[in-house]
Amino acid sequence: MADTKMTKSVGEHWACATLARHGWAPALTRDGLERTDILAVATHLDHRPTVEIQVKATMSAGDRISWLLGEKAQLPDLSGHEWFVLVSIPTMHADPPRAFVVPRDHVAAAAWIVHMNWLTDPLAPPGKRNAPVAQARIKVENFERYEERWDLLGEPTPTVPVLLPPELRDQSQEPRVGLPPEHPWHHDLPSW
Repeated sequence: MADTKMTKSVGEHWACATLARHGWAPALTRDGLERTDILAVATHLDHRPTVEIQVKATMSAGDRISWLLGEKAQLPDLSGHEWFVLVSIPTMHADPPRAFVVPRDHVAAAAWIVHMNWLTDPLAPPGKRNAPVAQARIKVENFERYEERWDLLGEPTPTVPVLLPPELRDQSQEPRVGLPPEHPWHHDLPSW
């Protein structure tokens, strides 16, 4: 299943099924709705929040899991209810997919910080690293604490605790790394 459209389709449909199992009424959006693959309403909560979810799916073998999180993934949350569900689909068909439920602003920060730290590493040989931030590929280790955190979806994304690795916060404060342009954490960097 190397076809990227097929991988995306598997990830989106699996995410919808899993959302339904957690009390959400999901609906796949039409192609072309930027930043949102699934709209879902919480039928199990009295205040019935609606969330916008972008699914990023990847085929994975063992622990070598990463997602391409380019420039559009690094744009800030516009509604306070934008999420990513990062899906890892194992190549061993007996294994279940893994999901990482992450607020958009957390994904945006992680993608930028990890890529810029790699790109500007002072120990890297000069001229060897030149991939633009649009090609940021982020490993699963950065999102491990978000695994299966479907429970977070009922909260507005600005109130969700940051579960990224602590070293990313330190790196974000280095002038050579920073945060994506227009990211809300420029004004108020949360603790984590």
